[in-house]
Amino acid sequence: MSEIQKPPTGVRPPDLRSFWLMFVVEFQNAFSDNLLRWIVTFSIIGIGMSQEKRDSLVPVVGAIFALPFILFSMAGGFFADRFSKRNVAVVIKCVEILIMSVASIGLWTGNLPLMLVMIFLMSTHSAIFGPTKYGMLPEMLPEKKLSWGNGIFGLGTFSSTILGMIAAGTLSDWFGKNQLVSGLILVLLAFVGLSLALQVRGAPSADLQKKFQMNFFGDFISQMKIVHKDRVLFFGTIGNAFLWFLGALLQFVILFYGKDIFHFDDRHSSYMQGTLLVGIGLGSLIAGFLSGGKIEYGLIPLGMTGLTVTAALFFLFHFGATGFAINLAVLGFFGGIYNVPVNAIIQHHPDPDNKGKVIAAGAFLSWVGILLASGVYYLFSNVLHLKPPQMFLAGAILSLVGTIYCLQLVPDSLVRLLLWMLTKSVYRIRVEGRDNIPEKGGALFVCNHVSFVDAPLLMASTDRKIRFLMHRAYYNLWWIKPFTKMLGLIPIASDLGPRELIESLHVAADAIRDGHVVCIFAEGKITRTGELGEFHRGFERIMRGNDASIVPVALVGIWGSIFSFENGKFFWKWPKKIPYHVTVRFGKNLPSTATPQEVHQAVEILLNG
Repeated sequence: MSEIQKPPTGVRPPDLRSFWLMFVVEFQNAFSDNLLRWIVTFSIIGIGMSQEKRDSLVPVVGAIFALPFILFSMAGGFFADRFSKRNVAVVIKCVEILIMSVASIGLWTGNLPLMLVMIFLMSTHSAIFGPTKYGMLPEMLPEKKLSWGNGIFGLGTFSSTILGMIAAGTLSDWFGKNQLVSGLILVLLAFVGLSLALQVRGAPSADLQKKFQMNFFGDFISQMKIVHKDRVLFFGTIGNAFLWFLGALLQFVILFYGKDIFHFDDRHSSYMQGTLLVGIGLGSLIAGFLSGGKIEYGLIPLGMTGLTVTAALFFLFHFGATGFAINLAVLGFFGGIYNVPVNAIIQHHPDPDNKGKVIAAGAFLSWVGILLASGVYYLFSNVLHLKPPQMFLAGAILSLVGTIYCLQLVPDSLVRLLLWMLTKSVYRIRVEGRDNIPEKGGALFVCNHVSFVDAPLLMASTDRKIRFLMHRAYYNLWWIKPFTKMLGLIPIASDLGPRELIESLHVAADAIRDGHVVCIFAEGKITRTGELGEFHRGFERIMRGNDASIVPVALVGIWGSIFSFENGKFFWKWPKKIPYHVTVRFGKNLPSTATPQEVHQAVEILLNG
């Protein structure tokens, strides 16, 4: 019997039991948040005030709900980094019991000021809890399962939000102005959340020396300076804030669309909101699976484009209730597609000792967006006097602007979208040894060269950005050059003399020292026989004085595909089958001093499987 391998010292094994316990705790937390918020919202609508006053007061509830996340999210990040996240979760659940007990009194007596204060305190509780619950995901799951975990959490969060809203509408219809039963349900749920949090396995503090910053805004600015250094992380943080802004804005529009156009009661209004959130939950779940075990930020432009188009449809067509609900679900679906990679970026890219603070900074920005949505809705309804269809058009325009900005910020996300579409249609990629790819820092991929699509297939197999060395003749082609700039490719040509060749190798070496992944096809040209050729010595100069790892890579099964040289030509031949199945294998890391013969042997072993 083979010996069971133990995880390396200091590395926590996956903890699925704790993951599922936290999933239920988060489910309960989101359900309770939304049950309280929407019962109060429906109470305001049921008072019978004028439409203008109603349209002014309901966004105030949204603002009160959002403000604590702005004031206290950074404090939540401190607690998540300074203390055991499990212990933070337990204390938070104890506080929730107290808050919901007082909220029950407000719901029983119909005391609106007291209910608004309890919404504020419950949001404060959730603001502090946010960085803890999301910061625990990387402690419970390996990096390759983060997208899956985010998909599951996204589905759970939005499902609980749906049920919380539907429950609020139903309880509002059942009990009218006396909502004592609703309050007692909230207290009971808080006890359930506490009992589950107590069973989560604890992890040590990430940074026992972390100091609390009283100036939360200054703390936020300092964290955003760190975030800004990582372009992809900044992209994810801004993109997440925009999604929450747009979602909060459209929630107001949907609520009053149902009330004023379809004349729904509270219960049916909550059903209409629920269709949007059903779409978000399903989109989140599907995005987790579509990511293929990696963080696929190529899905972000797909999600944003879908949001833009579906929001515009509400202005272009006059839907009945059923058509309106279906289009809401589609709108939510694209929101979920967008949401999962954005959240995974925020959780994976920061350094471990600063992860809680970065997540908190992202949450801070998101709630600024939600607070801003309340103001923007007031502007649309009470100042500009826009009707709900016109507000959907405004949302579509804002989504289009956001899409353009995101593509300018990280233009290779569009390329990754095209690659994702390619690998989900023409090709099917199986990736082996992805754990051999360093999560951070520089590395050199040394790969066999089989076809013209080797680079795109490699890019699609990992979420790390790869800077390829590319023959200058192809680099300068007018239809390729925009992509070469976008992807940071490095032109190289041996026929221009040794000086130009050495300069290109120095650029590659500097890129690795700066923490990038560089890939070289060491054979120097695409194979004409399907066999692995001799490796050139250029990568030795790249790695000279570099302490990064060499990762041998083998592309298996591509020979015979339409872009390989089988039958003596690269193009103008019929594909043997669609989709074409290929395998990308990443081998064990080699030291920077490895010789061409050693790397060649490693790649050959991978090819032979």
